[in-house]
Amino acid sequence: MGRERMDRPEIDAALMQWLLERVQSGASPEDVVAAMVGRGWKEGDAVAALESAMREHLEAHARDNDLPPPERVPAPLALNGPSVIEAGDRRVTVLANLLHPRVVVFGSVLSDAECDALVAMGRERLRPSSVMNMDTGSDEVQSGRTSDGMFFRRGENALCDRVERRLAALVDWPLENGEGLQLLRYGPGAEYKPHYDYFDPARVGASGTLARGGQRVASIVMYLNTPAHGGATTFPDARFEVAAVKGNAAFFTYDRPHPMTGSLHGGAPVIEGEKWVATKWLRVGRYD
Repeated sequence: MGRERMDRPEIDAALMQWLLERVQSGASPEDVVAAMVGRGWKEGDAVAALESAMREHLEAHARDNDLPPPERVPAPLALNGPSVIEAGDRRVTVLANLLHPRVVVFGSVLSDAECDALVAMGRERLRPSSVMNMDTGSDEVQSGRTSDGMFFRRGENALCDRVERRLAALVDWPLENGEGLQLLRYGPGAEYKPHYDYFDPARVGASGTLARGGQRVASIVMYLNTPAHGGATTFPDARFEVAAVKGNAAFFTYDRPHPMTGSLHGGAPVIEGEKWVATKWLRVGRYD
C-alpha cells in the first residue's frame, strides 16, 4: 500500500503466472519491471503488478503450509518511489529500499542536535538490556544482547513527542500504535545477536504483551551517533546490512510472526568506539 493510488491495468491469470515464474527463477525486481516496461507497461503500473504478485505468492504459500495469516503493515513507499518523503516537520531521504525482507533505509530522520539530546536525556537511566522470556513473560538479561538500555514513555517529553509524530507521518502509521522509544548504548564488543522482533503467539509468555496493542509489525532503528568501526544492523537472510550513521534509520516490517518474513536481524559487534540507537516498535493496534 503506497502513498499514491491510481487506476492500473487488470492483472489476469496469465500475467500473474508469468510474474511468479520470473520471481521464482531468481530474476531481480528491476529486471522483471524492465521486461514489463518493454512490453508496453508504465513503470509505476509494472511495479504495482510485481508487488501484487509477490503478495499473492506469499499468501498462497502461507495457506498451503498452514502459516499465520498476514497483518497489515506500514508501507511508506512502493518500489521506485519518491527519493524524499515529507514527514511532518522534516524532509527525509530514501537511501535504500529492499523488497524482501521489507527494509527501507532513511537518511536525516533526526538532526544532530536531536540525536545528542536523546543520548543526554537517557544516559543516566541506562541499565543492562533484557529480553522477554517467551515462556514466562518476564524480562531477563541474556548473553546474546550485551547493550545497556532504557525506555522513554510515549510522548514523555517534547522531543520524544516530536520524533514520534515525525515517525508516524514518515511511515504512515497511527501514532497511538507505537511503543515508546527505547534508547540503547553498545560499547566496544557489544552486540545483539540475530533475532526477530515479533512475539511468538504460541508461547505462553507472549500473551500479556499481545493483549496490549497486538502483534509488532514494524521496527525503526535510529542511529544517534556514527561508531568508528562496526555496529551495523544486519539482515542475514538477505545478506544485507545497514551502516550505523548518525541521524539515519533502518525501517523494516514483518507481516506475520514467522521466519518467512525474512526479518531476522541483529546488531553487529562494535569494533571501535560506541554505538547509540533509539528504537521504535510499531504494533498492529493501539498500544497502551
